[in-house]
Order: sequence, then C-alpha cells, then structure tokens
Amino acid sequence: MTAAPVVVTCPDCDGLTFTLDPCRCTTYGDRFLADADNLAPRREAYRSCEQCRGAGSIAYPCHRCGRRGRRRAQLVLTVANLDTGAVASHQVVPGGLDPRRDPAGHWVVDLAPRVRELAASVGAVVADNDAPSLWLSKQWRPDLAATRRHEWEAHAIVQADHAPWRLVLGRSTAAPTVDPGARLARLCALADLLLLDLVVEARRQGVGFEWAIRYEVPGSPVPSGSPGWCRDLPEVLTRTDVATALTGLAERGLAAPARLLRPDSPRPPAAPAVDVDQLERRVLADCVDPTDGGDLPGAQALWRDGRWWHSTLRPGEPVETLTEQPTGQVVRRVRVPVVRGYEPPDPPWLGEPVDWRPCPDCRPHNRLRTCDCRLGGRPADSDCPYCQGAGLRPSALACFTCGDTHRLYQSVLVTVTDLRHRVVHLTWQAGTPEVAPLVGTQPNGRPVVRLPDRYRLGSWAAVLGARPEDLRDADGGHDIDRSLRDGYVTLPWAGADPVGEQVRGAGRGTAAGRLIVVAAPPDAPPLTELLRLALGLDLALVVGVRDLRQHTGDPLLVDGLRWSVEVQPRDAPVRPDDLPYRPSLAAALAWCRECLTDAVAGAAPSDPATPIPAPWSGPRGIVADPEPDLLRLAARHAGRAVTVRFTRAGCAVHRHDDDGVRLLARSRDLRGLR
Repeated sequence: MTAAPVVVTCPDCDGLTFTLDPCRCTTYGDRFLADADNLAPRREAYRSCEQCRGAGSIAYPCHRCGRRGRRRAQLVLTVANLDTGAVASHQVVPGGLDPRRDPAGHWVVDLAPRVRELAASVGAVVADNDAPSLWLSKQWRPDLAATRRHEWEAHAIVQADHAPWRLVLGRSTAAPTVDPGARLARLCALADLLLLDLVVEARRQGVGFEWAIRYEVPGSPVPSGSPGWCRDLPEVLTRTDVATALTGLAERGLAAPARLLRPDSPRPPAAPAVDVDQLERRVLADCVDPTDGGDLPGAQALWRDGRWWHSTLRPGEPVETLTEQPTGQVVRRVRVPVVRGYEPPDPPWLGEPVDWRPCPDCRPHNRLRTCDCRLGGRPADSDCPYCQGAGLRPSALACFTCGDTHRLYQSVLVTVTDLRHRVVHLTWQAGTPEVAPLVGTQPNGRPVVRLPDRYRLGSWAAVLGARPEDLRDADGGHDIDRSLRDGYVTLPWAGADPVGEQVRGAGRGTAAGRLIVVAAPPDAPPLTELLRLALGLDLALVVGVRDLRQHTGDPLLVDGLRWSVEVQPRDAPVRPDDLPYRPSLAAALAWCRECLTDAVAGAAPSDPATPIPAPWSGPRGIVADPEPDLLRLAARHAGRAVTVRFTRAGCAVHRHDDDGVRLLARSRDLRGLR
C-alpha cells in the first residue's frame, strides 16, 4: 500500500492559487514603438497597455498547482519490459534521496542508478538518458536536521513534478545500434527516389556547432535559427530517421518555386558508401571564410543528382519586421537571415515552372485572412463584427485556401511511395478535361463528382501493395483526406473544373506544390503488447471502434472502420466525445505508442493528497488478441461507436448513443460476451 505523500505549499504561488507577474509591456517600458534588442532599463509599465491598464503586473492562475495552492512531493519512476510485460517502480520522496556533489559543487540527485536497478529487476535494457536528475537548493547540507533536509528535498521534487509519473520503456535485448554510414546511404538513396534534396547542415552555436539533416525541395531557403541540437554528424544520423528528415518539409519549402518533375530523366546510380568522417570534416572546413579566415555562420552539404554539393552559409541582407503585441505596443525586430554562398545547379529531373495565381483570401505581408463569415463560399457579411463587411480579418492561423503559400498552383505534383524502393510520380493539372460523373449533392446544393482512378490515391496505394487506409502524409504522418483517397470532389458550382478543385485541395500548404504520400502501414506495436503493458501498469487500455462500412460508396458520409487506442487511469469515465477517428488499428496503435509516456504522466491523480501509484508486476503471458471480438462487436452495433475498457478486473463494453454513453456489459474477457 502506498503511503500518503508529503504535501507542501506551492512555491510558485505561495499557496495563493495565483501568481502576480510583471506584464509583458514592462519588457519595453512606456514606449509604443520599441526595438526588440533595446529593453527597458527598469520594469516600467506601458501606460496605455491593453492588458494591465498601466498597472505593470497581471494576476495569472497558477498552472503548476492547478489553482490548489498545494503540491505533492512525490515522483514515481516506472520501468517496463515490453517483451515480458514485467513492471517495476520506485518512489522518489523526501528522505529517500542520496545527493552527490557535482564538479561545480552543487548537490544533485542522479536517478540513473535507480532506473538501472529497476531495469535489471525486470530484465530490460534502457537508455541512461531516460533518467531525470534533481537539483537541491544551496541551503541543503547533509549536516542539517532531518526535518530541514526533507523540506529542501521536497521542494526539489516539487520542481520536477511537471511529469510526476515517468515511464521508461525497455526490451529484453538492446536495440540494434544505428550505423551512421548505412543511415546516410539510405537517406541519400531515398532522396534520389523521391526527387528531393538531402541537406546536411552545421550551424555555429557558441564555441561549437549544432548539426541537422533534413529533406528539402530544391529552392528552399535556409531556415532561420538553429536547425538542430546534435553535436556532430554521427549523432545527428543516429537520431534522424526517414520520418524525422521528412517532417517539416512543407514549412521549409512554402516559398520555394514550384517546378514540374521529369522522373523519366536519367537517374543517378544507387547512393555509394559515404565516408561520414570525411563529409563532416569537409562541412566544418567550409565554416571558415577562405578569404580572411573568419568564422562563418555555418555550412551545408546537399545530396542532389547523385553527388554532394558543398556551400558555405553567410549573413544575408537585414530584414526589418514590425509585430503588434497583445499589450498594444509594436516591436521592431531586425533579423539577419542566413543564405547559401553557392547554389548548386538544377537537377535534370526539374522541369518548367508551374503556373500559379495569387491567393485571393490572404495578404502576404500581414495577418489578414479570409473571415469566417465567408466560409462555404458565402459573400462577406456587412454586419460581421469581425471584418465589418471587408471579408478579411487578422488571424494567427494559416490561410485555409492556400496554407500560407499565398499561391494557388495550376498543377500539383503527387508522389506516392512505400519509402523503400517503389514510387509513383503524378502530375495533376487544372483544366484537364476528365469524365467526372455526378455521385451526390451536398445539403447546400453543391454537386459532388468523382474523378477517374488516376486521381484516386487509394488506387495508387493498391499498385504499391498497400491498403487505402494506410495512406498518410509523409510530412508529419497525417491521414489523407477521403476526397484525395477516393477522388470525390465537391464543386463550388455546377460546371466548375473538378480537376482544378482537386489540385487546389491537394496543393494547399505544400512545399513547391509537392504532396508526398506514404503508402505503407505505420510502424505500430501489437495490440496485445500494449494491452499487457497497460495491465502491468494497473491502468486501462481503452479501445474504440466504429463500423461505418455500410457507408462505402456514399461520398457524403465517412466510411470504413474507425479506431482509437488510449491508455487512461483505471477508473476514468468514458466520455461521449471520445469517438474513434483513426482509419486503421495500426494507425491508432502507433499514435498510442507515441503518446504513451505523456499518457502515463497524465494518469497521476490530480489531488495532491492522493499518492501516485507505484505498480509492480512480474512477467505476463501474451493475452488473446481481442481484435476479432472487437470487429464482431463493431459489426453488431454498426454505425455506433463502441468503446471497450480493458483493466485487470476485466473489460467493460460501452456504446455511444445520441443521448450519451451506455454500458452494455462487463466480463472477464470479450470472448465471454458472445
């Protein structure tokens, strides 16, 4: 039985449940127009501040204690073996610490040995960097009375309670090490396959360098700020897989010029073995100006057209921006961008520029976006309280029409790949005459048509041996919209260009009008593995499924099977709005695995007087796969979402009806509900 935790007064708000913090206006003082680098010499308030009204301070609810005024001085470290299901935990509480002095003379509690002990007890191999450290106050000394020592230890624990329950996952054997040379060769080969640039970049930070490796479309500008955090090229290769290198592709290439592709042009041979050390030395050498020996901001190596192109990074022309603050002030910033000293020649697979027209619903140099009163193609409302009939309003969100590219391309370049060796490059051009029969009508009267197979990404997924529900955006892994998957297009009016509408939807917010789609199942753990883990942690695995296959062929309704998988506290209720939306069980499992540590941290009780559970569990056998029974339940309640909560006590089946959630049955397992 876990003992009651030590509860202390919240040090952030002193138990008041709120904090009185200086207003943002005091950063720049009593000035309407301020320079970002010219801070106020003293904390003087802006007299016309729209937030503090010139008072200089604002009361905020204390988010660290959740407006309770008290916090729990307890952390729980849990190590789980994914191969056996064994779980072991350790409570970090005042009086149970073993501080050591670091080289700087500070008292530090290194929890890595505790994690290693837990890992050994469950037979798991874990990484040492998964263990946190606690920093004690300077007032702590080993010769103090126990009461005073425990008080300072409690405050150190409280400062780390943003993740009060920390889960460390391991396996019975160590994960295979990544060969940096093999990883780089694979990234280069995939760049040739997808017709992208692979950029290896070193950026000077202080006395050292920070490294990054990423994919870009040709013509993408050099990103501002530090692009990475790794100290050398082997480390960044170890940490950067294909999905990581593709993430952010659209954001990096929003301003890149769109060009047609010529995938039938002569292709370079497979990427040869690359000497990582030699490449690293060459990039570092380019970080020094050859003319005067001065330090440059950094350097790049671009893999393009089967070879490396090297370039220095140099300061560009200063750019001045004016930004309105919530306080009513305007801050002027002067940013010096970084540009390449040398631009490599265009690859042979780049064709003619893509035609485009300016986006009518946003303004490139300010935050004006189309107003909500114009949604659905409606004219601007003269009585709209936000735009007063102008049809545009300030917004921090991306433009819904163009995704902040500020361009509507006449062509979109679609690449469908399995991220291995198979790829299909498509070009959809607005104005192409196609037979698109009418298949439905929206409630507002707009016609819905269906384009031929070459405009249906689901058909191309089958060509690559994948299922349509496995399609996802390579940049971030987002699910592909059904209109792109099945070729359904809602026309703004009868007789509109269906291909043009498809091009506009597919090209929204893409890099240089390029949409790269992965046609392969996501890397997901088995459902039985997550179920065994949740039972070992004494939590609930909540699986939702909704059978909408009766809607197949109806362009106005969502079809197929929808899934969700979450780890929740054992006694958490089923909420009516917890509806499954992932297109496949594998996608739901992959998302659950990605959010697993955050979900376990969020499962800690919110009441500071309630202790965090510290589960212990020995190895568990693999439970029976519940997927067939889940499919049977979903088919029996077709059209309704069914949620099943799996706990150590058994399972509970709930159905989502129009008037709420209804408990259908409880049982030891789903097989008992036949």
